[in-house]
Amino acid sequence: MEHPLSQFKYCPKCGSARFEPHNSKSKQCADCGFVYYFNSSAATVAFILNERDELLVCRRAKEPAKGTLDLPGGFIDMAETGEEGVSREVKEETGMEVTNTKYLFSLPNIYVYSGFSVHTLDMFFLCKVADMLHFKAMDDAAEAFFLPLKDVRPEEFGLHSIRKGVQMFIDEYISK
Repeated sequence: MEHPLSQFKYCPKCGSARFEPHNSKSKQCADCGFVYYFNSSAATVAFILNERDELLVCRRAKEPAKGTLDLPGGFIDMAETGEEGVSREVKEETGMEVTNTKYLFSLPNIYVYSGFSVHTLDMFFLCKVADMLHFKAMDDAAEAFFLPLKDVRPEEFGLHSIRKGVQMFIDEYISK
């Protein structure tokens, strides 16, 4: 796999084509001296359980992994906390209002968006919502439904970090 920094050809500060490798995590402009460090983008994932031990899952409406299972979530906007980001994403994808969040764990991921590999740090939250009965698939979700935990199969989730996160959630938080 090609290093993500190879996709950056010009200095983002001055536009110089003399934007050269500085170390394994950065490039430096030979003209203005600007050093750009390639860091992960922050993203969120929501686990929402109802009183019947069912997990809210979505079916992806778009690539990557279109048609596979997913969990509500997405990129955190600038000046947004993880909790605000996961709440906004749940609202955008399901219409549900998050009332409480609990951070669980994080996983690194590579999310291919418009042919560009975006390295992310996916933060997983256990979320409580105001109303479990009224929701609908919106935005990136083709459908949304509750799936009994006993029927959740991590291999049916199309994105690597989500698949791994679902397995960790089942192993560490549900199986105990």
